[in-house]
Amino acid sequence: MAGGNHSKAADEKATSQGQSDVNRKLKYISLAVLVVQNASLILSIRYVRTLPGDRFFATSAVVMAEILKVLTCLLIILLQKKFSVMDTASFLVNSIVFQYKDTLKLAVPSLIYTLQNNLQYIAISNLPAATFQVTYQLKILTTALFSVLMLRKSLSRVQWISLLLLFGGVAIVQVQQEGNKEASVLDTSNQNYTVGLVAVVISCMSSGFAGVYFEKILKGSSASVWLRNVQLGVFGTVLGMLGLWWNDGAAIAEHGFLFGYTGMVWCVIFNQAFGGLLVAVVVKYADNILKGFATSFSIIVSTVMSIYLFGFHVDLMFTAGAGLVIGAVYMYSLPKSTSGSSSPSSSSSSSAAAPGTNGDAEMEAFLPKSVLVK
Repeated sequence: MAGGNHSKAADEKATSQGQSDVNRKLKYISLAVLVVQNASLILSIRYVRTLPGDRFFATSAVVMAEILKVLTCLLIILLQKKFSVMDTASFLVNSIVFQYKDTLKLAVPSLIYTLQNNLQYIAISNLPAATFQVTYQLKILTTALFSVLMLRKSLSRVQWISLLLLFGGVAIVQVQQEGNKEASVLDTSNQNYTVGLVAVVISCMSSGFAGVYFEKILKGSSASVWLRNVQLGVFGTVLGMLGLWWNDGAAIAEHGFLFGYTGMVWCVIFNQAFGGLLVAVVVKYADNILKGFATSFSIIVSTVMSIYLFGFHVDLMFTAGAGLVIGAVYMYSLPKSTSGSSSPSSSSSSSAAAPGTNGDAEMEAFLPKSVLVK
């Protein structure tokens, strides 16, 4: 009898360890893909918004990205229901309509994400790419602040220092590259620096709050990522259409919804749509601050790609900035001290997040526990 219990415990431990390994691999894969997605997104948006000729409406691009995201999530849910249209429809009606209180929770982050997406187009259209990328890293600090306030996460002194080092390293790299990367664009484009700066600062604040709020909803609920994104997308499409009508209604009525769309514009929209789904997967297996580090790495990747494609030269400032970013990531991933200094609230949050398995202990160095789960 005792041998049977021992065998059962060993099997459960092996299963738990295997699940932990799978989650860890998914986390690393998601973060790696997110780096590539972010590196290409900013540069491609900047490119299509500064091309001569007919300029597409940013509000229509935001709406189109939301529609594509909803359709993709619906297809995934249909696949999960083994292509049963009736089961899928019943599931969606029950989850979205009948459980309307749960659905309404997504109205807040959806409104903020829609505002943020429009602000990003405004900011990138009015700021050099390097200036936008550097300033946008303020979202890492705002995310950390909201994580502490809303999720009751406790960041060590080393982690706070690593956040500052990260921002400093990215700033060094991007400011150094700014003149080479954007000089020709600045001479020919009609840009309003103040409008762009205000847009990116508001976007940073909204990004920090919405990301942590969405993380709390994901980790505090059994609903799938795909259902949550359908709910987000429905609200986002409606709110985006209202913004489109308010800002560009007359022009779109005259020229059409797809005015100015080219192959490159469609690539940007697809990138933005599926990037939003990727963010949701990332925060399911990581957290928003870690997502911010991945985004910052993408800035370095974009600069390296610019060096390779456009003949930029790596100098001492670039090397120093990249070194600071890598060092900051290492510092942030260091495990916290296990001395009994944690507060009762943080202890209860950790215990609520997951049982104390060996896999969780291994992940602690990379992923601070939170009450729940871009």
